[in-house]
Amino acid sequence: MGAVMFYHLTRHGMDEVIDMLVPRALAQGWRVMIRSPDRAALERQDQRLWLSPEEGFLPHGLEGGAHDAEQPVLLGTGAPVNGAQALLLMGPQAVQPQEAQALERVWLAFEGRDERQVQAARLQWKAVTAAGLVAQYWNDDSGRWEKKAESAAKG
Repeated sequence: MGAVMFYHLTRHGMDEVIDMLVPRALAQGWRVMIRSPDRAALERQDQRLWLSPEEGFLPHGLEGGAHDAEQPVLLGTGAPVNGAQALLLMGPQAVQPQEAQALERVWLAFEGRDERQVQAARLQWKAVTAAGLVAQYWNDDSGRWEKKAESAAKG
């Protein structure tokens, strides 16, 4: 069972979080699902990732293709059909405890200037910790990522 890590974006954007976390996951040998309810945001990420410099290229696909199950990184709105060990949630989304328990890592990235997203993340923190999962809260107020809170697994 992995950890659910909350990334409160105040100085960094979603692009920077993806560029920081996804290569680390791939280096671990994990497949990654990047999930958002906003298809346009996923399409924008898909285009951005294709235009990345060659040395920073992330092999990926947009959900709905013939090879979804084979993608090292899959961008989509649904369940991780690519055998992902890591799930990056763009914005205020819920992760079910049983889904999180089956993964090595879940990252929930949310915009700090959007009160709706902040409130949704707080509710998700309560649900995750009540389910006994490891949770970490990271904040970038200082310009670099700092762990501000952690909840250990209950078992």
